[in-house]
Amino acid sequence: MRHRLIVAATTLATLLAAAPAHADPRGTWNLGEQRAVRLAGVHDLPDASFHGERPADGDQLPSAFAAYAAAHGLLPIAVPAGRMPVAAFDRLLVAQLGAGDVAAAVQHEAWRAGLQPPADLGTEVVARFLGLRDNHPADQEGLELFPTDAITRAEAAHSFAIALRWQGGGADAARATFARFVLPAYTAAQRRLLRLAVSKIGMPYVWGGETDAAGTWFGGQAHGGYDCSGFVWRVFKLSGFSWGTQIHGRTAAAQAGEIRRGARVRLDAVAPADLLFFGPGRFWQKATERRIVHEGIALSRDWMIHSSDQGVYVSPLFDPWRARRFSWARRVL
Repeated sequence: MRHRLIVAATTLATLLAAAPAHADPRGTWNLGEQRAVRLAGVHDLPDASFHGERPADGDQLPSAFAAYAAAHGLLPIAVPAGRMPVAAFDRLLVAQLGAGDVAAAVQHEAWRAGLQPPADLGTEVVARFLGLRDNHPADQEGLELFPTDAITRAEAAHSFAIALRWQGGGADAARATFARFVLPAYTAAQRRLLRLAVSKIGMPYVWGGETDAAGTWFGGQAHGGYDCSGFVWRVFKLSGFSWGTQIHGRTAAAQAGEIRRGARVRLDAVAPADLLFFGPGRFWQKATERRIVHEGIALSRDWMIHSSDQGVYVSPLFDPWRARRFSWARRVL
């Protein structure tokens, strides 16, 4: 196996070509990752320029999955030929990484809590925890993909490059984290609001985004998707829920600053559907755009749903980084 990979890497190295001067940015945004997966003998394609903007097609994905499994001594899973939606690709790669049981457990817990989760919630949550998706810069948001879009060669290369970096440890990391994914009994109001929130799992992060489609809201969004405060705005305001009348500001800092200091909620007192604010700002400080830089919605005292670098997904509040950056929460329901 080692000899085969070395030979493949040597052969592939001679095929690598610099991107043309006017190359399609949809295919050239991650040239380093494209080279990495080719040199590893994974996601090898016959054309030297890779054409990352093209949807993966034919036997390209079955071959890539088989090569990844062989390189890591794993049993290969069945992968259909032809084009594949992003959500289906994520589901298969999570399974190939050995984390399919983790995704199933997350899915079941969301169902048990009455959240009516979309079919791919579990795999999308785990895929994003592992970093298998990516956020494109604000000036390239036209590159974002919906979960229903066909995965491109470049996006697949990113996912396989991340999988290679995990060096077989991704499933264990996901299993250790999501062993604590337990949701509480919700009130009818909490359940109604959080059902809408989880229905957006897998949507891309888009600066200024607050709807599922491109439009001119809040200065315009180039692609359907959400930024952090736009996701909250969509769930609470654009949904027509009466609770949204309490929220007036569009940015995280504005929403954080709409309540008096005495109404702020500390991390150990967070309840489902609370708004969670993060940044360098401390509990007693005034909310400013520099102090409050991110927000999400609490699923429980330990978990949140938000739109960040992996799009709309679920993250633990017990993560050390989030615990340090937590500023305060706001109760709306």
